[in-house]
Amino acid sequence: MANILVLDDVIDAGVLLKRILERKGHNVLVYSEEEEALKYITKNKIDLAILDIKLKKMTGVEVLELIKEISTDIKVIMLTGYPTLETARASVKHGADEYCVKPIDKEELESKVAEVLGS
Repeated sequence: MANILVLDDVIDAGVLLKRILERKGHNVLVYSEEEEALKYITKNKIDLAILDIKLKKMTGVEVLELIKEISTDIKVIMLTGYPTLETARASVKHGADEYCVKPIDKEELESKVAEVLGS
């Protein structure tokens, strides 16, 4: 299955996604600090990054840009509790594969992940 990195400023939100995706057989790492997540991505193979738009020091879109500089092969799903047309456009412009609104339910998460990973 896939190596997935979740970056959310609320660690419990990331842990919830981890539980759901690990039941599907994925290896999931959860981060709440942007620098730590980016450091991990530079040294390890990640198939999919799930990024919250609202983070501690950067925006999810800024992290998305940095991830795409590291590797254009990494698939990205953006999550937000504050959906706007501007953030959706910025996400797609910078290479996000999917954009989802929180709270995302279990079935929607599983289906979006499967779709983005092509499985």
